[in-house]
Amino acid sequence: MTMSATGNESLSRDALAVLQPGFAGTTAPDWVHRRIDEGLAAVALFGRNVATAGQVAGLTARLRAQKDDLLVAIDEESGDVTRLDVRTGSAFPGNHALGAVDDTDLTRRVARELGRRLAECGVNLNWAPSADVNADPGNPVIGVRAFGADTDLVARHTAAYVRGMQSSGVAACTKHFPGHGDTNVDSHHAIPRIDVDAETLYKRELVPFRAAIEAGTRAVMSAHILVPALDPERPGTLSHRILIELLRGELGYDGLIVTDGIEMQAISRAYGLERGVVLAIEAGADAICVGGGLHDEATVLNMRDALVAAVRGGELSEERLADAARRVRELAHWTARARAEAEVAADEEVGLVAARRALAVTGEAARVDAPVYVATFNPAPNIAVGHETPWGVDAELERLLPGTTTGTFTDAEAGPDAGAAALKAAGGHRIVAVVRDEHRHPWMRSALDTLLAARPDTIVVEMGVPQSPARGAVHIATHGAARVCGVAAAERIVAG
Repeated sequence: MTMSATGNESLSRDALAVLQPGFAGTTAPDWVHRRIDEGLAAVALFGRNVATAGQVAGLTARLRAQKDDLLVAIDEESGDVTRLDVRTGSAFPGNHALGAVDDTDLTRRVARELGRRLAECGVNLNWAPSADVNADPGNPVIGVRAFGADTDLVARHTAAYVRGMQSSGVAACTKHFPGHGDTNVDSHHAIPRIDVDAETLYKRELVPFRAAIEAGTRAVMSAHILVPALDPERPGTLSHRILIELLRGELGYDGLIVTDGIEMQAISRAYGLERGVVLAIEAGADAICVGGGLHDEATVLNMRDALVAAVRGGELSEERLADAARRVRELAHWTARARAEAEVAADEEVGLVAARRALAVTGEAARVDAPVYVATFNPAPNIAVGHETPWGVDAELERLLPGTTTGTFTDAEAGPDAGAAALKAAGGHRIVAVVRDEHRHPWMRSALDTLLAARPDTIVVEMGVPQSPARGAVHIATHGAARVCGVAAAERIVAG
């Protein structure tokens, strides 16, 4: 294929336009500014880019001084997966807590207030909400990120979230299509496989995505999952059948299709990073999310060059790449208009209000007015959640009950002796045992067995999916580990 200099420049600009890369630091490096001049239409923010809301607002303002309709994306689900509050814990409960309350107006309010705060920081694309139906209780990567396991509940709250977020002028990105809930493998590490029939998929996994589309979601994120009933060969992100025939054709979706992180092992290990990018655009994706792990200029240039080479070599049509770039630019234009038109009043307490309503308490709660010992049994976090964000009830109980002491126990350090170690550390103090997805961690269950056998007055706080039977003198299920969930649980312990 022979192309003019102008054609080469246009092709390179389109290749850059479909990328949504991250970068290091709390200010954008020079290479980001250079690539924006050359056609880059979006950047992505992660926890490493966030110090304060004011700092993020300054960062995005400097980028927009260069390109006023730049897409600035973030993975801000609130709850367990937070980037704005990565060092403190989220001011909003996550999806599972909202699903437990089951008040769609509350979900809309939470999403609207979160969107307002994102917009104040200069963010205009949020890779949320998760519309996954958490059909497998052992799911290692979705869990409390889902509104629940009931299809209709997930659908109505997904729609409410999309409407709330977009009313603030921030585009919602509903994920992970065609549904990541019925998996027991984390796609950050390998390709999950969903072996259910097509009828189940249409009645369960696809229903929340239909609701999101009807609610007007401006973006949909693909999942790196293999669904043989839909496509026995390619994972969703690389599947023409799933992205074009199903999502665009059968479901009638006409917005932006964004990939999940392309450097995740489900794609990069199985296909190679550059090859995965080309296959994704060819299959029907319009934008490539990258930067959760790889966030350097060389990665961006390699992906750009791979797309350009694929067009020149005839593997990828120039029209498909141009169409993808057009959809990116159209979303950027929509966000500029929507933000200018949005008038959103602050609703600053809605996160704590929602967290309080989400609590489920079993047992006869008695007021606690003396110092306690907080034993937090901490599982290894998945990559989406990360390890930087604090969680639990210890900080709030230390504030409410001066003299309270705390300890953290992990499988790697304490393992089967975690319960005995907590008993020893507690001394004569009443114990508050904090767990997260007890049902998925035998060592955690064993630790609780040991504690409750010796100290039946132990208060148990479950901050994951409350799948295990409630036990302890008092059992509090928070339905998530956001900071406000910990605050709400601590308040309940002290108030009785």
